[in-house]
Amino acid sequence: MKYRIAMWASAGFLVAGCWGLYFALVSKDNPIEPIVYTLAFLTQPIVLASFHFHFGIKLYWVLLANAATYALVGLIVESLRQQLHHAK
Repeated sequence: MKYRIAMWASAGFLVAGCWGLYFALVSKDNPIEPIVYTLAFLTQPIVLASFHFHFGIKLYWVLLANAATYALVGLIVESLRQQLHHAK
């Protein structure tokens, strides 16, 4: 189970890293589509909180917070999965 939770945390880290890279490389001249912002907000909960409460976050804190959030979600999902598997 530890391995699976580590995979969830790694996925969260990679998601935040890819978004950081995308927003760093995107042209500032062209407006970003609203669907892109929506996907970024949904996959990075700390960014949604920072926009809601009007504070900025450095990229490395977003990476860390996203990895922790995904690890917590992974812990919940894997615990429920184990309980459902043992109930059968």
